[in-house]
Amino acid sequence: MIDILRKAGLKVTPQRLAILSFLEGNTSHPSAEEIYRALKPRFPSLSPATVYNTLDALIYAGVLQEVNIDPARRRVDPNPEPHTHFLCTRCGRVYDLNLPAYEISIPDEVMGFTVHRYALNLYGVCPACASTT
Repeated sequence: MIDILRKAGLKVTPQRLAILSFLEGNTSHPSAEEIYRALKPRFPSLSPATVYNTLDALIYAGVLQEVNIDPARRRVDPNPEPHTHFLCTRCGRVYDLNLPAYEISIPDEVMGFTVHRYALNLYGVCPACASTT
């Protein structure tokens, strides 16, 4: 984790290590606010700015993926590889979907535009919410 912070050009601090630790293997696609609330009790000196700045640097370094699926909040995904996200419009939970049958192959260049990354977001109702109707 120390190497990840250094790669992103960040000083190694207990708060930043805690942010990375919180995100490691986390599939809930948390927002900066959720990360802040989860870590604040253990790190009273943690500020929202530290969380936002750390996430921004890690996104810029390609360590995290910003997930712009939820109009109410900006979320992050510790898996920076392109993959599909699904937002349940009832409960608000975001899921990772592996859709090999629908694998989209995006070329590096499209109509003269150079493609650096792409996102595919799906919206609907998750199985848990669908079973409660």
